[in-house]
Amino acid sequence: MSIWEVNAWKLFLAGGPVMWPILLCSIFSFGIALEKIWYFSVVKTDTLRLKREILELIRKNKFKEALDLCQNNPSPIAKIFKAGILKFGSSKQDIQEAIEDVSCFEIPVLEKRLTALATIANITPLLGLLGTVAGIIGSFHTIQVRAMTNNPAAPGELVGGIGEALITTMAGLLVAIPTFVIYNYCVSRVKNIILEMERAATELVNFLCQLSESKSVSKGDF
Repeated sequence: MSIWEVNAWKLFLAGGPVMWPILLCSIFSFGIALEKIWYFSVVKTDTLRLKREILELIRKNKFKEALDLCQNNPSPIAKIFKAGILKFGSSKQDIQEAIEDVSCFEIPVLEKRLTALATIANITPLLGLLGTVAGIIGSFHTIQVRAMTNNPAAPGELVGGIGEALITTMAGLLVAIPTFVIYNYCVSRVKNIILEMERAATELVNFLCQLSESKSVSKGDF
């Protein structure tokens, strides 16, 4: 009979007490994964289109409409644009500082719970290894006790400890592998968003400064 045909609950119980922390890790991993996937879907936006629309509104002096567009967009990039627009007319350094303040708040939100995912991906194989060691020790203990009574242990009596060892190893890997994949996916998404934030911030600062300078020059001509 294949292991996949065995009752899951019986298989879980056969893994011994170490299966409980592995199960807890799997629940946390699944919950964090759902939360991060939902969050990324919420903040996902067409950066190029958003940037083009906002810069066009600013060029037409429609600052209120540009701010409303930023306000209605949940992405971190829109919040960076909003911070920069609110500082329009200030020095380049002031605009950069306002954008950096927003970035310092938004980046930790993007990275939230990624450390927990990495921790789960690292400790679940170790928990599986712990269960493996415990199962093997149990088997050797059985052999030792039976040997002391001059009654050698039958192979069937060793199956429980060996089975516990193998089941916990498998359970740890079954949790660690998808968790590690999800962690790398989330890290990749976060890096891409941060890169887009940096590009958008640089372009916005340059655009606002050039626009402010051109308006100052135009006023000075009269």
